[in-house]
Amino acid sequence: MNSLEGRVAFVTGASRGIGAAVARTLASAGARVGLASRSGDELDLDGGVGVRCDVRDADSLEGAAAEVAERLGGIDIAVVNAGVGAYGPFLDLPFEHLEEMIDVNVKGAIYTVRATLPYLLESPAPDLVTIASEAGRRGLPLEAVYCASKFAQVGLTAALDHELRERGVRCTNVCPGGVATDFAMGRGRTPDMPQLAGMMEPQDVADVVLFVVTRPRTHRILEVAFRPVTESSWG
Repeated sequence: MNSLEGRVAFVTGASRGIGAAVARTLASAGARVGLASRSGDELDLDGGVGVRCDVRDADSLEGAAAEVAERLGGIDIAVVNAGVGAYGPFLDLPFEHLEEMIDVNVKGAIYTVRATLPYLLESPAPDLVTIASEAGRRGLPLEAVYCASKFAQVGLTAALDHELRERGVRCTNVCPGGVATDFAMGRGRTPDMPQLAGMMEPQDVADVVLFVVTRPRTHRILEVAFRPVTESSWG
């Protein structure tokens, strides 16, 4: 069962990387997709609606969610995807990078849930999916603040599962290891890093999201953790 016909998805950070792959994959399965991003790109998706918003701004997110719900007929799937990262020694981390990770990864996740949850609660088959990270499950060197922000996402979604299960909302943390995108380029990653060659692709994450939201409503998946085979089995 991989059809999403009749369902509406709202995806943040949808203009590139994992978010774009998720949006395309859900659309290919029949969903109508609201693509929330700072650019407002629609990615040429049939039935897609691009909306401009900044997840650091709660009012902006609420407006984007309302527009998608009005134009597409509600929201059944919310994918909390927008994120930023910066790697390096803790004391060397510029304060603007620290603030941005907290604002986008933590506040942005909270604001996305706040904006979409009223619509999810009206859906007959609601799913809340957070694209977290293996960095939200294990403390990693040179990633202290990024780990802190991802631990916050994992904790938020896990807590919401307790709160929302009886109201029919399935809450899932999707926690990939390394994915080859332009994520954190110039902030601890460089295009010539040999590690990029062994990382997963955005489509790998999108396929997991599709699997999660197409399970029978008789059960829910709380967390999916997966890594490329090139990553060590720490933890």
